[in-house]
Amino acid sequence: MGDMFRSEQMSLCQLFIQPDAAYATIAELGESGCVQFRDLNEQVNAFQRKYVNEVRRCDDMERRVRYVENELRKDDIKMPELPAEQEPPAPNQREIVDLEAQLEKTDNELREMSANGASLNANFRHMHELKSVLENTQGFFSDHEAMNLDSNRIIDPNDPSQASAQRGQLAFVAGVIKLERFFSFERMLWRISRGNIFLRRNDISGLVDDDETGRPVLKTVFVAFFQGEQLKQRIKKVCTGYHADVYPCPSSHSERVEMIRDVNTRLEDLKMVLNQSADHRSRVLASAAKHLASWTIMVKKMKAIYHILNYFNPDVTGKCLIGEGWVPNKDLPTVQQALVRGSKLSDSSIPAFMNVIATKEQPPTYTRTNKFTNGFQNLIDAYGLASYREVNPGLYTTITFPFLFAVMFGDMGHGLILVAFASWLIIMEKKLAANKEEIFNIFFGGRYIILLMGLFSLYTGLIYNDVFSKSMNIFGSGWQNTYNTSTVTDETLDSLTMRPRINNFKTYPLGMDPVWQMADNKIIFLNTFKMKLSIIFGVAHMLFGICMSVVNFIHYRKYASIFLEFLPQVVFLLLLFGYMVFMMFYKWVVYNDDTDQQDLSPGCAPSILILFINMMLFGHQEPLDGCKEYMFEGQDTIQQIFVVIALICIPIMLVGKPLYIIAKRPKHLPAPNHAPPAQAAGGGGGGHGGHGGEDETTGELFIQQAIHTIEYVLSTVSHTASYLRLWALSLAHAQLSEVLWSMVFSQAFIIEGYVGCIVVFIIFGAWAGLTVGILVLIEGLSAFLHTLRLHWVEFMSKFYEGAGYAFEPFSFKAILEDSGEN
Repeated sequence: MGDMFRSEQMSLCQLFIQPDAAYATIAELGESGCVQFRDLNEQVNAFQRKYVNEVRRCDDMERRVRYVENELRKDDIKMPELPAEQEPPAPNQREIVDLEAQLEKTDNELREMSANGASLNANFRHMHELKSVLENTQGFFSDHEAMNLDSNRIIDPNDPSQASAQRGQLAFVAGVIKLERFFSFERMLWRISRGNIFLRRNDISGLVDDDETGRPVLKTVFVAFFQGEQLKQRIKKVCTGYHADVYPCPSSHSERVEMIRDVNTRLEDLKMVLNQSADHRSRVLASAAKHLASWTIMVKKMKAIYHILNYFNPDVTGKCLIGEGWVPNKDLPTVQQALVRGSKLSDSSIPAFMNVIATKEQPPTYTRTNKFTNGFQNLIDAYGLASYREVNPGLYTTITFPFLFAVMFGDMGHGLILVAFASWLIIMEKKLAANKEEIFNIFFGGRYIILLMGLFSLYTGLIYNDVFSKSMNIFGSGWQNTYNTSTVTDETLDSLTMRPRINNFKTYPLGMDPVWQMADNKIIFLNTFKMKLSIIFGVAHMLFGICMSVVNFIHYRKYASIFLEFLPQVVFLLLLFGYMVFMMFYKWVVYNDDTDQQDLSPGCAPSILILFINMMLFGHQEPLDGCKEYMFEGQDTIQQIFVVIALICIPIMLVGKPLYIIAKRPKHLPAPNHAPPAQAAGGGGGGHGGHGGEDETTGELFIQQAIHTIEYVLSTVSHTASYLRLWALSLAHAQLSEVLWSMVFSQAFIIEGYVGCIVVFIIFGAWAGLTVGILVLIEGLSAFLHTLRLHWVEFMSKFYEGAGYAFEPFSFKAILEDSGEN
């Protein structure tokens, strides 16, 4: 947890590596994942860098790996997953040659088998279609009556011996066409021949693979009878246009039978060859599948290493490579050890070494997280990455976020559902981590957030005494009924009043008394209670955010900002809204039903909202008879003093810091005309402090401070009101849960007997589904988004600047994870 308070200290390091040891050294640094390298060759074209040929070589190997992977998918062969502990390291120079040769051999073998297989499959389909033509055209030549023709007058146009046949005899063309194209094909033949073509067809049973798409389609056999050589050429052109396959078909029955026998023999031979080819292909793919995961990892690591090596600059002699990168101070020994290991692996005579260099650049922001804190840190980083060494809100968000969520989601039953779901995600963590569905991964990544939200909801549900809109009587009610039986059973009475002075004999030990579940004024009581509670939590949350700005001011040595920004802001908030919180507690303590003084009775308790409005407007309101306008003596004077002091804080925030900066400037130096484009590494401040204020012009200083002051003064009011969403959503969630119970589940108990049990079972399913779908999922998401807004806007704006950039080290683990997601 201590690492989350502030981002880690970073150092800019210079690495000196011998070229022969560069590959092995970068591989070791990639395994450690501690260095964010800087590109020292930004002005150099990517195609002119030193290791561009090696990168191209890796691209070619990557292409071969993708081809093998696609072939595995075609045959539905699953690639075995490689455990993280069995991941191969980056290959050395000798292994690279062997890997490249193995990939090339597998790639060429698969391509050759694919080409041969495509050719064999095409021959098999054509032979199968030829067989269908020969079998299905049998009826076309024997049905003399339908054609009103003599079979002796039919000649085969493909037979050279009949090429000089007498003019006037019929010829024919037989083939296969897609059924969906046949009717258009038939109309086209009729048009080009003006009705002088006799066309017959017979559908092929079953589906046939299409040559164009490879998908199974319906096809039909056709025979077109015609007369004349010119018409024959036209028919063949139409067949070509409609992608119809034309096959030779003799007109003699005996010749067709003989041809069918020959085709069957050739089909059997093709089947045997295809089976043998498929077996050989399966063996090759099975062998490739065992090694493909390792090949993929090694190629990706190789490419990443050469990509980083292109960031390095050779020295003047060309015998050393120089690189730069950001390293966390805690990882400096790890990087040094990686350099030593890289030199040893490459048998380098000159060891690599590292120097820490001074710089004024702003370092990247790096916050170490574990699987518990990672989800909360991602919520903060989604708003903006912290500036370097700025105080990190993620540490406090681990508690404040689930707590504020639970204030709006306070129900023990619904909280138990969240706890059960989160516990399942955590227990099945290792198995569920491999899931690639995006929506599920969002829930899985926030499993610990959901767990804490559920646990805090159990606590607030206990305080609200709310379990699926029902109450628990754990400690016994603190109210007692003083009415007799006749009064209670009197049907003319709609309700009975219970005064705290008479009917309340003890304070409920923890949470809400269950008697409020039956009270007619339950909604009024809870409404007032939760509204005041939300203001109290809101002021405390904002006050904590303002106090966190002091930590930033002290770290960045901006001590003047403590007196010119922090103190006026705290005084302004406390004298106005802190005083409002004080009045709430004072009203709860002083005004009760046990007193004999009328002015301290609940009926005389003044409205805090009216008191606050009159305080800001210096107004008054006439109290009721026997009551007082104010809660205590001298309250009017104290309120006026508070407002005046709060107003005085505004000009201090407005001009205090600019005047201090102007006074601190050297007298002999004029104010600069522009602000510097770069910020110093240690020049950061809080959310309203800004960076580099000392280098801005006088006008910019006053304008910027005026914006911050106006924003803070106005946001103090709007942000306090914004915390009322805690009250609104809590009340809406409780009422919706109560409506769902009374309108759905309670109706199941009307019917008695065995039928009633069945009805209860059915309606319980509907009620449970609506509870999970509406109250847990939709209402939970709504409360989550409102809590996120309260942290991003109301809390973090008080001290958090979020102007940093992420530390992205060269890490094989991160590279492989990113490639897996993509």
